[in-house]
This record gives sequence, structure tokens and C-alpha cells, in this order.
Amino acid sequence: MLFNAFKRRKLLFPSTNIAATWQIAYGSVGSLSREDIFWRDNKFIVIAPDSQAVAFSPNQRFLVVGDAWLSNQSSLLLGLGTNISCEHHIELIARLWEKLGVDSLKLLIGMFGLVVWDREEEILYSVRDCTGSRTIYYTINGITRWLAPSLRTLASYHSNDIDVVALRDYLCCAFVPGERTLWNDVKELRPGTVLKLPTGETNFFWQLQEQITNTDKPLSWHGEKLRQLLDTVIQEYLPENQPVGVFLSGGLDSSSVTALVSKFHNAPVHTFSIHFGAECPNELEFSSLVAQHCQTQHHILEITFKDMWERLPEVMMYLDDPIGDPLTVPNLLVGRLAREYVETILNGEGGDPCFGGPKNQPMLINNLYGSVTSQDTLQAYLTSFQKCAADLPLLLKPNLWTAVQNASSVFAEDLYSQSNYLNRLMAINIKFKGADQILTKVNNLTKAAGLLGLSPLFDQRVVDFSMQIPPEYKLSGVEEKAVLKQAVADILPPAIIKRPKSGMMVPVQLGFRKYWQREAKNLLLSRNAITAPYLNQALVKDWLNYRGDTWRRFGVKLWLLVSLETWLQVNR
Repeated sequence: MLFNAFKRRKLLFPSTNIAATWQIAYGSVGSLSREDIFWRDNKFIVIAPDSQAVAFSPNQRFLVVGDAWLSNQSSLLLGLGTNISCEHHIELIARLWEKLGVDSLKLLIGMFGLVVWDREEEILYSVRDCTGSRTIYYTINGITRWLAPSLRTLASYHSNDIDVVALRDYLCCAFVPGERTLWNDVKELRPGTVLKLPTGETNFFWQLQEQITNTDKPLSWHGEKLRQLLDTVIQEYLPENQPVGVFLSGGLDSSSVTALVSKFHNAPVHTFSIHFGAECPNELEFSSLVAQHCQTQHHILEITFKDMWERLPEVMMYLDDPIGDPLTVPNLLVGRLAREYVETILNGEGGDPCFGGPKNQPMLINNLYGSVTSQDTLQAYLTSFQKCAADLPLLLKPNLWTAVQNASSVFAEDLYSQSNYLNRLMAINIKFKGADQILTKVNNLTKAAGLLGLSPLFDQRVVDFSMQIPPEYKLSGVEEKAVLKQAVADILPPAIIKRPKSGMMVPVQLGFRKYWQREAKNLLLSRNAITAPYLNQALVKDWLNYRGDTWRRFGVKLWLLVSLETWLQVNR
């Protein structure tokens, strides 16, 4: 059967030890017997590596299982009117849930993925934070339902049937957007939602909404309000009396976070930058300028082409769904360097989705000249990722393309909404690219490096505020992120404020041409490749030989395919 091609495939990569996570069994659990069961009840079992992920409410009615980091812990404790000290944030949530139930979720600011068991009513609530910094996956078939923060943890409880629409979407975006996962019978809980079992109903406790305000105020006014908010958020994110790190590329976003951290932190600040050797251009000039300006302890890591290829299988094991972003390997390696100096690391992720980065420009041009190009809006959006959307009719096997070409897209509702056009694009980037690629990658790979990874520009308060700012102050003419530049202009060198967005370019084009071609051919063109039943290997062969690479995009596409094949082989 085409869509269940795993059973005759051979694993090509060695296993890597992955830290155990908690998991929940719900439904018919009476016959389940395991040594690692932490707690059980009628219809409900908790499997947890330790007690830190589990907390009972004071009256013992509610059991909370999960992972949480709350930036507003102190104010929540004051609101409870108690002098108790909650060692773990899960304990605080258990107390809040006993008092307020589901409404307590509206008070939480931070990152969390939770399961709450009501022992009296025998109702299970599964919860994911507003922006998607933490994940919850759940099986959808069988008399026993399984839930866990890691997709890999559920490997024993689902089939190896691939969701072919999820596969289509991955090839378009380099990540799997929405509630689908690459496995047919496992879903991902969406950000800001509560899943209730046994009914299966899903409700939002938070939704991203356009609420443009103060349109009569100038850019300087909005910049000042944003700065006040960023000052608050950054200070809440800093570990008390401990060194802290920042991933610093030298772009506006990471430089802004670095400057704010340096302004407020009273312990050493370490910054970390990467480059790919003498053959490749880099941004070290800018990151070093910011590090010197902010007086941080700066560290630079060279990542080799050998590192990129050899570490990919390990990285794919740490990810849940596959991510075809070439920065995955560098993220893990620089994280391990950072762990030698700090336990908490901040980053600049979120600046582009929230404040109108330049990747929106192709779609804005399409909106202006769509009557000339006659390109469908959805297809134009998928093409703007510059991955494989335009190649799908030839890249996918004919019967597979027939099966998926008319399947609905998760982007359509936002793309065709009545919101301001730029805000529509930003909403999609926040809800999908943010939750399903950026924050998932940050969480999994910093955790794999032994770090707490924090993304202050993706804080839900910053996200909400971004939807109140008039769009013309985000992408102002050809100037992207105008309001963020206004907010931090006094704490960054002019060269950083004025430099155009370039992005961290990973040299995968050179990698496949000079270093990885033979290995990539062995991986992707083998008859035993897991992707072989799905993809046209003749087209992939043309890409590997760089036939017709007019726009020099084959390297990005090949990395996406190599990441997919590798992920499938190590995550069966």
C-alpha cells in the first residue's frame, strides 16, 4: 500500500538517547500494567519520569501533569492571597485550577503544555499555551487515547501511516502546519486551546485578533509603548543572579533583545554567534559590533559542512514533526556551546512575524498586482515560502498528487479574512510558522542542549500588542519593522538600526554542490528510501545534479528533502 510504506524499510541511522517525557493514557486503561506508572485512576494513567511534572490541587480533586514556565508567577501567588511557595509552576497551576477551573488559563503568561484530570467528574482537559511554545500531541483512534508533549513518546501507540496532506504541506513550508502531524492518527493541540475528553470538543481560551487602536498617534508614540512593554517582558525573563545568554545574529531582532538584556541584567551576559567558515559570507561584523556595544562576553562558533551533515540525524530525533530549516543543526550546536556558560538562553525569534518583516513583501506585491499576474492568493502564499509548492505536480507521484491537490489548506481562513492584508500575513506567521516551526524548534533543541530557551518577542503580550499597532508602522513603505526600530533606536548602534534585513543564510547550496552530493544521492535516490513511494526520484536526481537551477534554490529544496528522509528513518 502506497501510504504505509514503512514496513519493509530499514533504519539507516543509529539511535540517540532521548530524555523520557511524561505521558497520559485515557479511556480503557484497566489492563495496562507498567513499572513506570506514576499514578493511576479509573480511566486515567500518568507515566512520568519524576514528580516535577505532576501536582495535585490542595483538595486533591484535580491532578495537573505537564511542563510550565510562567513569567508572572509572583503576581499569581499574590492573587491567590497565600504565603505558600510553589517550588514548581505546575503546583501553582493546580491551585489556580481548583479555584477558577478553565478560567485560570486566562491568567497564565508564559509557556505551558498541560493535562488536567478532574477525578470527581472523570473529565480530562488538555491545554497548550497561547503562542505555542510548548506542544501536546494526542492519538485519535482506539479505546485508549494517549497524550504527551513529544510526538516521539507516542511512537508505540500509532501506526506508521503517513498523513499525505501533512506531507504536501511540509513540502510547501518546510514544516507541518496546523493540527496535522506526519502520522495519520496523531494530532497536535493548537495554541490557546483546551481539548476536553471524553467529548472531544476543543475550545479557545485565547485567540489572536486584529484590534488596531490609536490610529491618530504617530510612530514615535507606538514605539514608546512597545518599548515599555519590552522592558517589562525582558526583566521578567531574566534569571535572578545568574548569567544569561542570547543567541545573537547581528540582525535587528536578536540585537534588540541583547541590548535590553544587557541594560537590565545584573549578572554576566553571554552572546553566541555562528559562521560557516572562510568559504561563506557571515554577519560576524554586525554581531561583534552589538556585543561590543552592549559589553557582553561574546562567543563565536564555526560550524563545518561535516557538522551539518553528520549531526542531522541526531537533530531530527529531537524534533517532533520534521523541520526543513537549515538552521536546525546550527541551533543545536550553538546551544551546546551556550550550555557551557549559562542555563537560560534568549533569542530574537518573533520580530518578523509580529512587526512586519521583509518576507511579507512578495505577498504585498502580489496583492497590488494580482490582477496582472492572475496568481491565486493561496498559491502565491505557498510559493512565497520558496520551497517546493510550485514543484508538487512533478515532485509527488501522480496518484499522490491527485489525492492531495484539492485538499483544503490551513492557511485559507486567515488568508481570506477581512483583516488588514498585512495583519492577515502576520497572523498566519504567528499562528503557524511561529507555533509549528520556530517555537517548536527553539523548545526542542534548547532542551536537548540542557537549556531553558526563551523567546521574548513571541511573548503573548507582545503578540497581542503587535495586532494593535497600525500596519503602516510595521511595514512602512520599504522599511520593515519600523515600530521596533523606533522602540530600540536609543540602545543600538545606528548601523544595526539602518542595515537591511538579510537573514542567517546557511550555505546549503554550496553544501550539496561541493560536500554532500554523493551522500544525498545515496539517501534520496535509493530504492529503500522511505520517501521513494511518494516522490519522483528522477526530478530529485535533476536537483542533485543542479540541472536548470536558474534561481539557485535547489540547495534549499534538497535540504528539505534530506531532513524529511532522515526524520522518517530515525522516527519510525
